[in-house]
Amino acid sequence: MKKLYVSFCLLSFIFYLSCSRPPQSPSPGAPAMIPTEASLSAEDRLTFIEDYWSETFAQAGLPDSIKEKIIEYLIQGPDFVMDLLNVLEADPYLYILVDKQHALNQDYAPADLVELVDGNYRVTRQGLLLRQAAVESLEAMAAASRSEGVILTAASAYRSYANQAEINSRLVRQMGQQEADRVSAPPGHSQHQLGLVLDFYPIEDRFAATPASAWLERNAWRFGWSLSYPDGYEEITGYLWESWHYRYLGPDLAAFKERYFEGIQQYALQFIYAWLFYD
Repeated sequence: MKKLYVSFCLLSFIFYLSCSRPPQSPSPGAPAMIPTEASLSAEDRLTFIEDYWSETFAQAGLPDSIKEKIIEYLIQGPDFVMDLLNVLEADPYLYILVDKQHALNQDYAPADLVELVDGNYRVTRQGLLLRQAAVESLEAMAAASRSEGVILTAASAYRSYANQAEINSRLVRQMGQQEADRVSAPPGHSQHQLGLVLDFYPIEDRFAATPASAWLERNAWRFGWSLSYPDGYEEITGYLWESWHYRYLGPDLAAFKERYFEGIQQYALQFIYAWLFYD
């Protein structure tokens, strides 16, 4: 149903754009009740857009800077709506929101997991698994980084619900609940269960100072990858900065996030969730 609403919004928007052209004289003999193309002002179009999208913006928790940017794009043309439609045509697990408030089913496990092996990238151990699309993208990304003298090393990937439960319980025992909550997701709430997340080596803050981190910051989005927990966004993501934790979103969503959401994955996913599930 939401996709129909998107289409309606797009068609409405195109109509409003047509209304922005200079006024023309009615054809001779045309009924007086037919309005001219200038019957709706720019202010009316802005009001329509703000009213139509306001609830989605509010539910998504977007900052004013992003809301204003999206509204400006909506005024200028259909790009935002078309890009959103394109993102929603992809595998829904690429854009599913998995965080402290939104969980995966306990029994969810991707059917297309593939083991990572040394090649253009390195692995720290055997048994690391990612979904097929993520593996293919990682291979292309690692080849590109390697051509520039930067080697990417995979340290952690897919985790089952049970595996995440063990990790989370251990950290709670070691750190206490409050501190563990800042660095570890409860079972079902970890992006790793998607089979679309890779932790690069080393899984420590010092990763941020490595050539691999610098290369990924500049280029990862071009291959569909996105830093999940950036520095300074704990209140938004729920977690401390993890410079090594990248999620595969696919090229379309990664570009969508970069263009409209200031590069912040959480904002883009919250927006999509709000658009799909809030009336």
